[in-house]
Amino acid sequence: MQKEITEGNKKILLIVLIAGCFLSTLNQTLLNVALSSFMDVFDVTPATVQWVSTGFMLVNGVLVPITAFLMKRFTTRQLFISSMFFLLIGSVMCASAMNFSILLAGRMIQAAGAGIIMPLMMTVILYLYPVEKRGSVMGTIGFAIIFAPAIAPTLSGFMIEYVSWRWLFIAIIPFVVIIIALAFKYLMNVAETSKAKLDILSVLLSTIGFGCILYGFSSAGSKGWDSTVVISTIAIGIIITALFCVRQIKAKEPLLNLSVFKYKVFTFTSIINILITMIMYADLILLPIYLQNGRGFTAFEAGLLLLPGAIVNAFLSPVAGKMFDKYGAKPLFITGLVFIIISMWGTIDLTESTTYLYLVVRTIILRIGLSCITMPLNTAALNALPRELGSHGSAVNNTVRQIAGAIGTAVVVTVFTTQATAHATDLASSGHGNISATHLAKLASIYGAGHAYIFMLVLAFVALAFVFFMPRKAATPKAQVVQKEQTS
Repeated sequence: MQKEITEGNKKILLIVLIAGCFLSTLNQTLLNVALSSFMDVFDVTPATVQWVSTGFMLVNGVLVPITAFLMKRFTTRQLFISSMFFLLIGSVMCASAMNFSILLAGRMIQAAGAGIIMPLMMTVILYLYPVEKRGSVMGTIGFAIIFAPAIAPTLSGFMIEYVSWRWLFIAIIPFVVIIIALAFKYLMNVAETSKAKLDILSVLLSTIGFGCILYGFSSAGSKGWDSTVVISTIAIGIIITALFCVRQIKAKEPLLNLSVFKYKVFTFTSIINILITMIMYADLILLPIYLQNGRGFTAFEAGLLLLPGAIVNAFLSPVAGKMFDKYGAKPLFITGLVFIIISMWGTIDLTESTTYLYLVVRTIILRIGLSCITMPLNTAALNALPRELGSHGSAVNNTVRQIAGAIGTAVVVTVFTTQATAHATDLASSGHGNISATHLAKLASIYGAGHAYIFMLVLAFVALAFVFFMPRKAATPKAQVVQKEQTS
């Protein structure tokens, strides 16, 4: 079967997969600046409207752990086309939604498709490309993974301000149809399927465990950390996830093979991945809050600020992939984290006179750093594993990213809210009581954002510390086997 996949077919396969991944990733963050519009249109509270994002993350997060099983049981074509159909049906429902319930149901269906795409694409690359070429390929894929969420706020802000919120979904539909048509014509299967048995109990444990953790952290921003619901769901989630992990370790055919953590490089990259994802997701939430609440910029202006960085990111991602193949992961990680630390350092003293251009340059610096890290992280992790563990490693990687994104967003919103409230009280009691309530709220929001960025700066330094403990260039699994044979 591998002989039939020529270099030309590989390129077509990659283009189709990247296009599908781009739309799925774009869709994940497209609604971040649209939530206030949905509150007005559907007359719902902030706690209710956040389910548009939280619900998407929940469904996506609970689906990812079972993707390793799905990739054994179903073909590449079946999984990819099914995920695109989910995205299409969900988009049609959202575009025509007459009430919030239909909109939310459509988002959940979209998420069911998006949860499969990323692990599927990573596994396909493991099958198609040798270790020495994966960095370049992953760099190309980085265009979709990093560029899509970065331009989403700009597109979203433009459509909300100048067209209609429905076009957030209508615009996606024709592209999804084209990708489905291309997939039917060009997509081929890259691995044999097997009649793998589904461990129902493991599915239930992973769904409830990861679902509770994601829901708990996602709800903390609106309900508060002292909420009984938040504390109990996180506690239940941790306990059930622990039971799930114990079952996977003991099972002969685990749903999610946790033996991937026996590989040192995979474990280190997973920890760094958690920290980087927390920073990335938190920044995508925090910067628009500062710009809109603290500075009075429109949703479109806030989104537009991210565009230059996204363009730089798109050009640098393939370059970073080639550098990974040549120099390995460690030099890239150190370089990337230095840029990220500089970008975080530049936002700890935000004021009401910080210029728009300064923030654009700062965001470009952040995106240069992310270009050096995001895809090389995934490549280094998967290169450390033997091929048979590839789908499990990909599923673990994406599960880690989902949970880290939820935790990072929740924690940074909490830090921001707590500090903004404290600054509002201090300002009111220290001679600033004569300024208007609106101006006071803006100042408190600006100072709160600065403190939240201090927290993110600390995360970046912790990630850098972990990088220094990593081997400079890990031996491939094949090389590791040879070494063991020579020493025995």
